[in-house]
Amino acid sequence: MDLEKHPAAPAPPPAAGLRASDADRDRIAQILGDAVAEGRLTAEEHSERLDALYAVKTVGELEALVRDLPAPGGAHAPSSAASSYAGAPGQAAETLVAVCSSSSRKGRWRPGAHTRAVSVMGDITIDLTQAVFEQQVTEINVTCVLGNVEVLVPENVTLRGYGSGILGNFEVRGMSRGETDPQAPVVIVRGFSLLGNIEARPKPGARLVDLARKLRKNLDG
Repeated sequence: MDLEKHPAAPAPPPAAGLRASDADRDRIAQILGDAVAEGRLTAEEHSERLDALYAVKTVGELEALVRDLPAPGGAHAPSSAASSYAGAPGQAAETLVAVCSSSSRKGRWRPGAHTRAVSVMGDITIDLTQAVFEQQVTEINVTCVLGNVEVLVPENVTLRGYGSGILGNFEVRGMSRGETDPQAPVVIVRGFSLLGNIEARPKPGARLVDLARKLRKNLDG
């Protein structure tokens, strides 16, 4: 009888099969944003992993997307340019509601990582063309019933859309733009339209300049 002790095989993390939360996705998105800022991922690789980030369902699947990347604050800490662009964890979502009315968010404002928009026979405009982004990924969740919701973004951000409509319209245009700039913010629009219209698109001529200024300041400093 072999009495020699053999080390037991490591058990998989108990959380690997759990459903991923918004906080889990934000954490992985930050790691991906740091990686592309440091040159560890190309813009195309970042785009592919970001698409997968919002398609997978479990924590284990999320972790697989960053298995070959350093964790924030580890031996290979993110650069100052990437760290200044991480955003505040646990930030409360802003909510816009229009019921037989109109609502808008525009001008110089700081969108959080999550914004909710609910339109019931109303009109909502979310204009990000002059916004100051404090995180790599900004997600907008839209519910539209017999209404209209429009999301406008600068031409040089990366725009993504995931949604559907029943006797309505869900349309995200210009999704290929922004991928040539690895530092560009990413705006993700998720939505469901019932007898309504949800549209997200870049605004011609509007470009985000704060990011370029921030990066130039970090390099000069």
